[in-house]
Amino acid sequence: MSRRHVLIASCALTATALALAAVPAGAERQVAGAPATRAIPSADAAVPIVSAALKPPPGMLKALERDLRLTPAEARERLLNEARLTPIALRMAERLGPRFGGVWLRGTTADTLITATTSGTDVPSILAAGSEAQVVPRSLAELNEIKTKLDLSPDFSRHVASVRYVDVKRNKVLVLSLNPEAAEGVVLDSDVDEDAVQVVPTAEAPLPLYDLVGGNAYYIGSTSRCSIGFPVLKGTQPGFVSAGHCGKAGDTTTGFNRAPQGVFQASTFPGNDYSWVMVNADWTPTPSVDNGQGGVVSVAGATPAIEGASVCRSGSTTGWHCGLIQQRGASVTYPQGTVSGVTRTSVCAEPGDSGGSFISIDQAQGVTSGGSGDCDQGGTTYFQPVGPILTAYGLTLRTVAGNQPPPVLGTCTGFPNTYTGTLANGATAYQPKGRYYRSTTGGVHSACLTAEGSDFDLYLQKWDGRSWAAVATSDGPGANEKISYTGTAGYYRYRVVAAAGSGSYTLGFRVP
Repeated sequence: MSRRHVLIASCALTATALALAAVPAGAERQVAGAPATRAIPSADAAVPIVSAALKPPPGMLKALERDLRLTPAEARERLLNEARLTPIALRMAERLGPRFGGVWLRGTTADTLITATTSGTDVPSILAAGSEAQVVPRSLAELNEIKTKLDLSPDFSRHVASVRYVDVKRNKVLVLSLNPEAAEGVVLDSDVDEDAVQVVPTAEAPLPLYDLVGGNAYYIGSTSRCSIGFPVLKGTQPGFVSAGHCGKAGDTTTGFNRAPQGVFQASTFPGNDYSWVMVNADWTPTPSVDNGQGGVVSVAGATPAIEGASVCRSGSTTGWHCGLIQQRGASVTYPQGTVSGVTRTSVCAEPGDSGGSFISIDQAQGVTSGGSGDCDQGGTTYFQPVGPILTAYGLTLRTVAGNQPPPVLGTCTGFPNTYTGTLANGATAYQPKGRYYRSTTGGVHSACLTAEGSDFDLYLQKWDGRSWAAVATSDGPGANEKISYTGTAGYYRYRVVAAAGSGSYTLGFRVP
């Protein structure tokens, strides 16, 4: 990689993090190539506004005004725009399929939605949907593929590259590095398109936010404290989700009042950073999040917010703070190991906020994982999305409209690892979560794929040191595919292909 790909930066940690989050519109057009094309109004853009956007949850407007430096009118307008434009963004991802380059919101009040595509022929339909269009050289799937290759490199230690993520505004994979020269060498050895990667010097060294409190406090043992993410049910048994680094399966918890509370049923860290705690009958799960002002914010669902949308975090160490969603699917290397699939935000946090709730308007987003900086000078915080937690453990989210179940598994039931998605005709997805898994021993890899009325195919791939090679295939004409493969230890992933038709799918798999 040439030196021109390295941004020379001498600013402090906070300034570096904030600069990455605030790419000007002109820079977006310069990096991606073609200038953004202005959107035109259409009937397709007139989507319903959820009632929560008309009456923002208590405390949210004030926090947005403070943390994003908005006027009351601007804060209210931002929430209305986010509620209006998010459904359009979701439709664009499905319609463009393999040409999709990502979406993001722009402007002080999030009044502009940008949709990137690799084909200029998509511009008219993007404009008709109510979004600006931007033609980019690489699709989001291609960028995710590059990031996966970088994540596989054993040379990316915490001191070489603490964070890696896809920046859709730049149409590149960004590598945040404490040692740019070493990071450049690793990128070159990874055999990826160096023009698609940008190494950024940084002082950021994320840490899990251990101990003390966040959201509603709970205690693990006699000294450690973390925070409740979101109340859930496992069948009829109540509990809550939190960060995985807060405790391990079998650890007992007490509540904010030190009364006996529950037991960790499952926990994953590193790799992912999530857990769930089953509570006793003295505790009642409610569909709410502490707003830091003596009230609560109601939880209505778990629709993911898009990049550029506002998001707020509840934590008793630092209270209620808001910021913007910057990038999804980031990989963060903590001292304990790498956590992947987390979302990067400009929300501040401090030790004790771990496990706390991230919420956008009234939609649950995830639980606090870790970060850097503080709430005096500003910082960067990562959250573990709530959807994968519900799916992994078969939990239902407590909401004001009733319990939100995990994705329907169709005929693929009984697998410890389950993932869902939606694909357009001809599109491809990689699981788990666009990444891979590691098998530390030889044995049988089994998987089941079911699609809703479409012909989807399934491939098991193994990393051979330089590329992914298919080691097992199930490509029958129906909607259900199964794989059983006996393999050696190594890195594996599943490739899901919409061979004919489009729709949703569920993949369940088991590793040796």
